[in-house]
Amino acid sequence: MTTLIYVAAGLAVLIAILLTVAAMRPDSFRVERSIDIDAPAEKIFPLINDYKNWGAWSPYEKVDPAMHRTFSGAPSGKGSVYEWTGNKNIGHGRMEIVEAVQPSKIVIKLDFFSPFEAHNIAEFTMRPQGGATSVTWAMHGPAPFMAKIIHTFINMDRMVGGQFQQGLTSMKAVAESR
Repeated sequence: MTTLIYVAAGLAVLIAILLTVAAMRPDSFRVERSIDIDAPAEKIFPLINDYKNWGAWSPYEKVDPAMHRTFSGAPSGKGSVYEWTGNKNIGHGRMEIVEAVQPSKIVIKLDFFSPFEAHNIAEFTMRPQGGATSVTWAMHGPAPFMAKIIHTFINMDRMVGGQFQQGLTSMKAVAESR
């Protein structure tokens, strides 16, 4: 019985430490990656601005080849909507372009419904760098308490940032081959 009390007390202390560490984490997050692409922004912009072009470069398009995709709203640019439903790895979500400044910036409202709920903003910016273009893919949003607990164990920057880098590398290959 005494051992059980010590185990329960130890477990309570560990949970209290975890909750305290999580509470001290920031209330928001930002993940960002950049790449230089040897192509003008005018050539890169349509790869992002039209969701039907994402299959050529987005790493998320390859996670579930059987994923169901729905396109609605404007064909591209502001008001263009892309919704997906896939396996447990890709889940269900929706993206809507809320700002498109050709050829330098695209802002996307990004909503995840499953396997977890989250509401974030994704931004793509394109800046001329001589004959090339520096492309940045960023995502930011709130970090509610449950997300803070998860972020204590999972490095969001490393996990999502790696996927962003993979996508930008694919985008570079597509843009430079056109």
